[in-house]
Amino acid sequence: MKTLLMCAALAILTGVTGVRAAEADPAAADPVVGTWKLDPAKSTFKSGPAITSQTRTYSQSGDEVTLDMKTVSADGKEATTHTTYKLNGKSFPVSGTPDYDSLSGKQLNSHSAKFTLKKGGKVVGTSTRTVSKNGKKLTTTSHLTLAGGEKQDNVLVFDKE
Repeated sequence: MKTLLMCAALAILTGVTGVRAAEADPAAADPVVGTWKLDPAKSTFKSGPAITSQTRTYSQSGDEVTLDMKTVSADGKEATTHTTYKLNGKSFPVSGTPDYDSLSGKQLNSHSAKFTLKKGGKVVGTSTRTVSKNGKKLTTTSHLTLAGGEKQDNVLVFDKE
C-alpha cells in the first residue's frame, strides 16, 4: 500500500510539473528586453563610420520582439530604426535604415541570437547579440555592407538602463 501511495504521489507531482511547464509562456522573456545605451569607450569600430550614441529599446509580446533603435552618427545625423521580429528564421521588415530592409533571427542560446540582414532579398550582413549572464551588458557584433558599398565591422557594447 505504501508503494502504491508513493507511486501515486510521484505521478501527481510529475503531472503537476508537466502541466505547469505546458502553461508557461512558450516565449520566455528574452533577456534583451529593456533599454540599452551604447558605451562608445568600450565599443570597437573596426571599419566603417563610427557612431557617437545609440539607444536600443527592446520590448516583447509573446514570441515577438520589437526593437526601436535611435542612433547618432559621427557627423551628427540622427536615425531611428524599427522592427518587430520572431526568432524563427523567417524574414521581418525593418524601417529607418538605407542599409537593410529585413532581418531574420535565430536563438543561439538563452542569452544570444544571430541575425541575417537583407536588402531587396539579398544578404548584406550578419549581427549577433549577447546579453551578459548578469543581464547588465549587451554586446552586438555586426558585419555589414552599407548601402554605399562600404564595409562595416563593429563590436558595440551597451549598458542596461
